[in-house]
Amino acid sequence: MRLESISAVTIAVRDMAASLEFYQRLGFQLAYGGPSASFTSLRAGAGFLNLILAGDYRPAWWGRIIFRVRDVDGLYRHCLEQGLSLHQPPSDASWGERHFHITDPDGHELSFAEELPARS
Repeated sequence: MRLESISAVTIAVRDMAASLEFYQRLGFQLAYGGPSASFTSLRAGAGFLNLILAGDYRPAWWGRIIFRVRDVDGLYRHCLEQGLSLHQPPSDASWGERHFHITDPDGHELSFAEELPARS
């Protein structure tokens, strides 16, 4: 048996409408559900980011979801244009990625990363 990929990640949210608006402003496309649904699925490349309504959810840091993108600087500019609050500008990491972080309305930390060209 060999694992091939992650199909979806599901995170708890307190306010589906606010969370959906946030993710759509980031550029995620609605696949199922919507602002009044208790479960919503958003496209993330070949996989999905699922939101499940959990009114008693209490945010606590648990980790981070990292999404691969082709143009991290372009996405960062898009986030600024959308009025989203970002942690810091994109930066190059020693492991070969350029990335930035953002936190959703429920405290879930997200990273968007672009692979840097190999150094010779």
